Amino acid sequence: MAKTAFIGLGVMGFPMAGHLAKAGHDVVVYNRNAAKAEAWLKDHGGRAAPTPAAAAEGAEFVFACVGNDDDVRAVTTGPEGAFSTMAKGSIFTDHTTASANVARELDAAAKKAGFGFVDAPVSGGQAGAENGVLTIMCGGDAAEFDRVAPVMDAYARSRRLLGPSGSGQITKMVNQIAIAGLLQGLSEAVNFAARAGLSVPDVIDVISKGAAGSWQMENRAVTMSEDKFEFGFAVDWMRKDLGICLDEAKSNGARLPVTALVDQFYGEVQDMGGGRWDTSSLLRRLTR
Repeated sequence: MAKTAFIGLGVMGFPMAGHLAKAGHDVVVYNRNAAKAEAWLKDHGGRAAPTPAAAAEGAEFVFACVGNDDDVRAVTTGPEGAFSTMAKGSIFTDHTTASANVARELDAAAKKAGFGFVDAPVSGGQAGAENGVLTIMCGGDAAEFDRVAPVMDAYARSRRLLGPSGSGQITKMVNQIAIAGLLQGLSEAVNFAARAGLSVPDVIDVISKGAAGSWQMENRAVTMSEDKFEFGFAVDWMRKDLGICLDEAKSNGARLPVTALVDQFYGEVQDMGGGRWDTSSLLRRLTR
């Protein structure tokens, strides 16, 4: 069993760190809101640290799942960041959905200091984190990935190294690009069916077995038709992710016309007060 630290106990990090503890790893946690860390300790034991630096001290593997690029920098290279105390040969794994640029930047800083860095954004949402069945997309050195992968298995259904530093983040961008366009199409389909007087559950039961089928259709189409949008991943976070995708596209020359349009649609959902609605709430633009 490994000596680990986990930084960031939000809706994803809280259960992920919990799975590390349940697997028998020694876990020290840090969270900006100390009350969340105390709540985690009540559930799982272990120890809370007052700073990322204190959490990382002496750990073989340090994990983080925070909000955005600035948050990642704050808990790594910022004042009292984890990079200031990490031991040579240890590995920092970042599960935040962030930019490929920050991943490459921190990989270079880690190598200079003598330890490893793996960018490892996740897919599967809050339910995936709670059930320990996340999909993890990784970028970094193969030897470092091979060392940390068995530890990540505590909360992963699958994990794969996609290439050098930044490749995990790029893969997560691909994931979000695919989801954005799919959800817009599904919203239009559900709205069209309802306005035509069809039973949405019956229609979905039929078409989900064919070429139109998808995870989103199976799990969200009926709840969308029932005007229910409280299923985890929020519009605010999706807009953050799509912004990262659009920025990366400017540098690699990819054209993302549908992604850019759906990003604008999510902006309209935010204007409707739906920043915390889940991403299937695109339908509300069409039914308002």
